[in-house]
Amino acid sequence: MNDDIPALPEGYECSTDPARIDVERVHRWLSTDAYWALDRPREKFEDVIAHSLNFGVYDAASGEQVAYARVVTDQGLFAWLCDVYVDRSVRGTGIGTAMVREARDHLGALGVRRILLATSDAHGVYQKIGFRPLDKPDQWMALHFA
Repeated sequence: MNDDIPALPEGYECSTDPARIDVERVHRWLSTDAYWALDRPREKFEDVIAHSLNFGVYDAASGEQVAYARVVTDQGLFAWLCDVYVDRSVRGTGIGTAMVREARDHLGALGVRRILLATSDAHGVYQKIGFRPLDKPDQWMALHFA
């Protein structure tokens, strides 16, 4: 695993406190600007927050949320990293990579042995943190509801 990933830039902090999430802002990001969550209903988003481990990155001075990631996990062996989003105003600063590293390290400390994710366009970002393509993708299956 790559431990050379920088920490969050100075002036930013990461938190798993769901009470800090700016639900309106994160829902707007995801439902209008994230290809995987376009038009996601607000009520559904509030529900998934309540049943997930949430990571937020905040400007330490203003408290404004600048990034978000959600993890569906049993907090013991398995996790699925999803809904990773960085506000356009701070992209390219390392905040997203550092946030995912924080999530990886948090889950690793819990004993989680496998973290999965799906991405169409950010493979390089996740590879920096240690993610690799599935060794045996033919062993994995999915069930999709219409």
